Amino acid sequence: MLEYIDGGILFDLVQSQGKMGEESGRYFIHHLTDVLQYMNSKRVAHRDLKLENILVDSDMNLKVADFGFATYKNISKLQSYRGTKTYMAPEIKEGKTYDGRQIDMFSVGVILFIVVMGIFPFQEAKADDYYYKLLLAGKKDKYWKKTGGDELSVEFKDLIERMVNHDPSKRPSVKELLEHPWMQIPKDGKIPSGSKYQ
Repeated sequence: MLEYIDGGILFDLVQSQGKMGEESGRYFIHHLTDVLQYMNSKRVAHRDLKLENILVDSDMNLKVADFGFATYKNISKLQSYRGTKTYMAPEIKEGKTYDGRQIDMFSVGVILFIVVMGIFPFQEAKADDYYYKLLLAGKKDKYWKKTGGDELSVEFKDLIERMVNHDPSKRPSVKELLEHPWMQIPKDGKIPSGSKYQ
């Protein structure tokens, strides 16, 4: 017996709603953070997190599905080429040994960007991809202008840049993600006093 999820997949929700904004992004990322915490506690790496593998129930709760590429136990030293190219971390494409937690965090960064912006942050995380190349070159202002994200909060931009960083060691852990200022912004959207992003 499997749980029946009646709301479809997050991909369809994003397609029908389009750009959902930062508040919706924060709502969904908190759900995904719960998933990441649970997977990490069980030493599981999903390796194919994407909109199509996230189900939405009638109460707008997220459920991660399709663990066909998942692995467990020795998740810090993986080498298999797994995932979906548009969500895939660069170290997988480059054939490097990788940490499953860091590549899952990269994919969640891509998902978050899509939920907020309604578009992909780049086609692929490769040096010859126009948009990803801007991030690699440190041309962050140009990147946000080209992707239409000029008006987004500084906190959101900082979090995305960290999550999709080419260097996996610079991506946040789940704990660091939860502690990031963007995750602390209350529902009224006001930045907490004392934030370095004010």
